Amino acid sequence: MKIINAVCSKGLTGFFFDDQHAIKNGALKDGSSYLGIPHTDGFSSVRQPGESISIMLMLEDGMIAYGDCAAVQYSGAGGRDPLFLADIYMEVIKKTVFPLLIGQDVTNFREMAQKVDHMINPLTGKKLHTAVMYGVTQALLHAVAISQRKLMTEVIADEYGLEAASHEIPVFSQSGDLIYENADKMIIKKADSLPHGLFNNIPDKLGYQGEKLIEYVSWLEKRIRKLGSSEYTPTIHIDVYGTVGIIFNHQYDKMTDYFMKLKKAAGNLAFRLEGPVDMNERNAQVETLSVLTSMVNIRISGFEIVADEWCNTLEDIKYFADCKAGHMLQIKTPDLGGINNTAEAVLYCKKKNIGAYQGGTCNETEWSAKVCVHIAMATSPDLILAKPGMGVDEGFMIVHNEMQRILALRRRFL
Repeated sequence: MKIINAVCSKGLTGFFFDDQHAIKNGALKDGSSYLGIPHTDGFSSVRQPGESISIMLMLEDGMIAYGDCAAVQYSGAGGRDPLFLADIYMEVIKKTVFPLLIGQDVTNFREMAQKVDHMINPLTGKKLHTAVMYGVTQALLHAVAISQRKLMTEVIADEYGLEAASHEIPVFSQSGDLIYENADKMIIKKADSLPHGLFNNIPDKLGYQGEKLIEYVSWLEKRIRKLGSSEYTPTIHIDVYGTVGIIFNHQYDKMTDYFMKLKKAAGNLAFRLEGPVDMNERNAQVETLSVLTSMVNIRISGFEIVADEWCNTLEDIKYFADCKAGHMLQIKTPDLGGINNTAEAVLYCKKKNIGAYQGGTCNETEWSAKVCVHIAMATSPDLILAKPGMGVDEGFMIVHNEMQRILALRRRFL
């Protein structure tokens, strides 16, 4: 089966690009927007529409394979690639990627994806933007699945020597700024992990000593007991974007004392804290999270640290896992580039006995979210993100329903 042609189209994502540096430095919320001057290269405003590029590979049997290029909400921050603007990168794809794909036989996904990983943008002399690799490899996986008359899950499982999951992967839902209204939606729909919360601002969201977050966790625990059944015991999972480290001046004892207060507010529910610190470079981030993880192991039961910032590429994930820099690592799918790297990252975390959270971003598309479900059902991470968007219902539906389709089809045909 050959690729006989390829086209791409500019699209939107399920959320926005946000300038994390500007927000951390006090950009004021104004409805669904932010006031202030952008701090990160490429941004024209603190918040701007998320952009995507759809890749469409035309196969010689008349079928079309799809992939969506997308980048994370906080592009250009935490060691990530720069802001992904579709008008710029569509030209790169047309001039650099498509000429290498058209005429190629659709054979082995891993081999084809690795070739994409090594492609060089002739304009920069560097690797392609991670968002480009992300979308192109999705399309290649879909093309292989079409040519082999298999589910994408089955292609991944077969090529990596795995047994595809016969059960649901726990789903983590994120609320955006509507931390009360959207938490109710998650509880009613029985999300396995909730609510994320976008706790990225100290004065308004955490409080100068973290007191506002403690109050929220206490409210959330009571709300879960009120709206949920006695059998419903989700994990509380909060992302704080390094703000806890700022509040307590990165002092280990004070941060750990604060973790204990959060766990107490969560009652009997397990608690995960994502991104407690952001040390502004990878080695310092790993060192700090390794120490915090060790201290939590000694002092707090039922509490886990999740690594996010500076844990971007497959190489980063391996380094964090080797150093036990966190109890769980977020595998932020667009940041890894090719989706082959997402599969590799999950498997490496499992090998190292560290939690694998196959995440991503609210700023993806419905197609990239579905492809990620197929990867998860093949590799069995501990957690998968409901995406895209911050409205809860839509992202939860997309991920949950695709998972159920895969399970139903595999039960039917196995």
